[in-house]
Amino acid sequence: MLKPRQPVPVLNVPLVGGGRWVLADQQPDKFSLVVFYRGVHCPMCRAHVTELDGLIDQFAEVGVDRVLAVSGDDAGRAQRAVEEWNITRVPIGYGLGMESMREWGLHLSKAIKEGQPNEFNEPGLFLVRPDGTLYAAVQTTMPFLRPHLDEVVETVRWINENDYPARGEL
Repeated sequence: MLKPRQPVPVLNVPLVGGGRWVLADQQPDKFSLVVFYRGVHCPMCRAHVTELDGLIDQFAEVGVDRVLAVSGDDAGRAQRAVEEWNITRVPIGYGLGMESMREWGLHLSKAIKEGQPNEFNEPGLFLVRPDGTLYAAVQTTMPFLRPHLDEVVETVRWINENDYPARGEL
């Protein structure tokens, strides 16, 4: 189990459009935000990642200026997500392996209908400090019950204004 104030696992994934997103190379003002989504097959992920894409400027205003949405999808499925969901601002990573999913503590599922990968991760949202330690995480066991991202922006604003420490470290 990942604990706040402790280092997060390595994250180094290819990006749709080229290049790689390496968490250790990010230099955020306050936080990096990593959103793990289930894959292009998930309509709830479409809504969530699309919402994230529209809030990039608001996140940057509160110091969350390094953002990634990532799944275990292969390059073709990740490209489909970018195109079908009209993602223009959020870097989309792909190829997340099962070992990495487990290291991040994500819940894993097996396909129950056509169009789903055989195995995939359930959603997770992680705020990571510039030093690579976990500040906060929200994980779910199914596609539902995700945080509203506009509320995350306002929460981060409050955290910054009140210098609120990471909690849940015990």
